[in-house]
Amino acid sequence: MKRKFSFLTLASTAIIVLGMIVISSCTKEGPAGKDGINGNDGAPGADGTASCVVCHSDNQVLFAKELQTAASFHATGGAFNRNTGECAVCHTSQGFRGNLDGSFDWTATGAIINNPVPPNCYTCHKIHDTYEASDLALTVTGAVELRNTNGGTHDYGAGSVCASCHQGRTVTPWPVVGGADIVVTNTRYGVHHGPQANTIAGVGKGLFEVGTGLVNSAHSTQIANSCVTCHMANGSGVASGGHTFWMGSNLNTKGCTGAGCHDAAEDIAGMTEEFQTEISTLLADLKLKLDAAGITRPGSDNSVAGTYPALVAGACLDYKALTEDKSLGVHNPKYIKKLLENLNTAL
Repeated sequence: MKRKFSFLTLASTAIIVLGMIVISSCTKEGPAGKDGINGNDGAPGADGTASCVVCHSDNQVLFAKELQTAASFHATGGAFNRNTGECAVCHTSQGFRGNLDGSFDWTATGAIINNPVPPNCYTCHKIHDTYEASDLALTVTGAVELRNTNGGTHDYGAGSVCASCHQGRTVTPWPVVGGADIVVTNTRYGVHHGPQANTIAGVGKGLFEVGTGLVNSAHSTQIANSCVTCHMANGSGVASGGHTFWMGSNLNTKGCTGAGCHDAAEDIAGMTEEFQTEISTLLADLKLKLDAAGITRPGSDNSVAGTYPALVAGACLDYKALTEDKSLGVHNPKYIKKLLENLNTAL
């Protein structure tokens, strides 16, 4: 049987073939263009690790500091659990930095630092702010305002970061010689546990003062970087100095001689022990007088609630401050010795 093709079938076939020819001609590649000219190379970028190695080098200095810090009382003392309110400002690293930049309002109801950590590299240094050497800059510089001084300040040099926390807390009302009696309401009447900044600054800088002849020693007036010069002098491993901040069980005197204050030939440790014995005696004498006045009891440094003359209350504040200072007079020998003599005489 013969198949018949209609005119429409032939026409449709022709159109399809023509379309294929047109499409094929439209998609055909043209001739290749000429090769372009390469541009000039740009200037080399900065080495991405150049700033990192300022700290993270192979000399292991940073690792030594980390070990020393881990052995310090800052890290091991456990006080960073005091993470609420004003306590958190000094006892936690986050509270300290937050108080500086305003991100932590310790006066707010329920103010708390979650996941608190103890003072560390980030507390004292601007770690990883810029990822350059400036990250080693201290978070606190210049004069520090001292409590109980009506706005008095003292510049501790590099030690100002230490002094911002290691000073007495506010006592209200502050006793005034010859002034109104002071009402003591609890056993914790005092300037708290770290008044070293006050003893170092000395005259007029936050202790209760009575009598005449009070002068500062060279430890207060001639050591530009204060705490850092002595407590961070080169030490031995994690036993003293550096970022342990310890003077050591065997007194580390490298800061004493390195600052040019004492000659290496001097028996600094012997002199210190003799002087501290003298101060211990003066403190013991003062404690007996406070016991007699009733503001403390034998065998305890806790205060006894009651109303006391300003002199007795002030002497109690000084006794606790100079005991908590823990240097037994070394932080400011002339001042501390004379102040204790005056207090004993006055009482």
